[in-house]
Amino acid sequence: MKRQTNRRQFVKQSAIAGLGFWAAGGLTLADSKSPNETVNIACIGVGGKGDSDTDQAANFGNIVALCDIDDSTLNDKAGKFPKAKKYNDFRKMLEEMDKSIDAVTVSTPDHTHAVASIMAMKMGKHVYCQKPLTHSVYEARMMREVAAKQKVATQMGNQGTAENGLRRAVEIIQAGAIGPVRQVHVWTNRPTGFWSQAPQVTSRPKETPGIPNHIHWYLFLGPAPDRPYHPAYHPFAWRGWWDFGTGALGDMACHTANMAFRALKLGYPTSIVAESGEINPETYPAWAKIHFDFPAREELPPVKFTWYEGKKDGQRVLPSADLTKGLQMSDSGSLLVGDKGILFSPNDYGDAYKLLPEKDFEGYEGPKPTLPRNGRGDDGMKAEWVAAIKGGPPAMSNFDYAAMLTETILLGNVAMRVGKKIEWDGPHMKVTNCPEAEQYIKPEFRKGWHL
Repeated sequence: MKRQTNRRQFVKQSAIAGLGFWAAGGLTLADSKSPNETVNIACIGVGGKGDSDTDQAANFGNIVALCDIDDSTLNDKAGKFPKAKKYNDFRKMLEEMDKSIDAVTVSTPDHTHAVASIMAMKMGKHVYCQKPLTHSVYEARMMREVAAKQKVATQMGNQGTAENGLRRAVEIIQAGAIGPVRQVHVWTNRPTGFWSQAPQVTSRPKETPGIPNHIHWYLFLGPAPDRPYHPAYHPFAWRGWWDFGTGALGDMACHTANMAFRALKLGYPTSIVAESGEINPETYPAWAKIHFDFPAREELPPVKFTWYEGKKDGQRVLPSADLTKGLQMSDSGSLLVGDKGILFSPNDYGDAYKLLPEKDFEGYEGPKPTLPRNGRGDDGMKAEWVAAIKGGPPAMSNFDYAAMLTETILLGNVAMRVGKKIEWDGPHMKVTNCPEAEQYIKPEFRKGWHL
């Protein structure tokens, strides 16, 4: 094919078989022997989660380019994909390889998700982006709008979405097994237990060591405000810093709140209020408890959604003992409280659950399945995405859904920073009672970076 647009049309038309992905119980489109059916994928961020994202994308396409701001990480991954071109700057990669790239994965720190993804989508590239979809509310809104306008296939990497247990829980809730749900409680073990830099660090390092030769620091900063290099930020500790990460809420709620959000068809909340540990200008607090109020939706009643994270005075912040009485509480999980019962999910991903009280649900078989089945976690997420690229149905965590989920979750961080209840006008993307919140809804970008 002489033109990439023709090639994309061929890829899409030739893969109507992607529609068979669900019915066949997981047909892998990479099984095709025709090179014309191969999706050419560039991977932005190939360390950390990007390591597995790149390997999994290779199961369903051809890795033609690798991009990372850390040469050590980049060269390690290039050893597995020696034919892929190497870049440090995704902007240069997309410009130089435009006609050779069909799709990109974005597995960078949170603050560069949107700038990379939106540039790629505006060039007609399909995008798989890690959770949380963005660093700010405004970016999430833009991701949803650009994806819709460009008509590209998208997927956010909250892998619990691909698990059949989550899909079954959604079907059971929507079938009314526990009755109308008016309360949701979701908790995580973060920031303790897995990453914990935020509770210990409350100010920038004073030391200014030289930038290592293998790190392209200003590309790491991307749209974030300028600051000197320090190993406190790279390669992993960025998650607890306001400028780079989204804290425990952004890190985990796209996983742990996902099942409830989908099952209850939650959209824009009307108000959000947060209690938290001390707020400082640099890092996320050691604990938080955040309430989201959602209005009635169609036939569904209003919902009060509460998020719990971290430790306060040495004790985990969790739902009340009255609510969890008799439960063997999990390290992270969720409770959906209905008029007829409770659905308890005891893990990060919403893919395991039990209905309570158990005696009331003995012998309950549930409704007939209404959602397609996958059951392959991270790998299945890439399979759904590539199937969508090739003309199949939209992936389940496509940006239309994932951006709404992310936008809602990130409002919790806004409420933490302003320190009072915020009233949210979702359709107009506006906090109506608190002008100082605007700086957190739509932060400024460093010169040279834009959406």
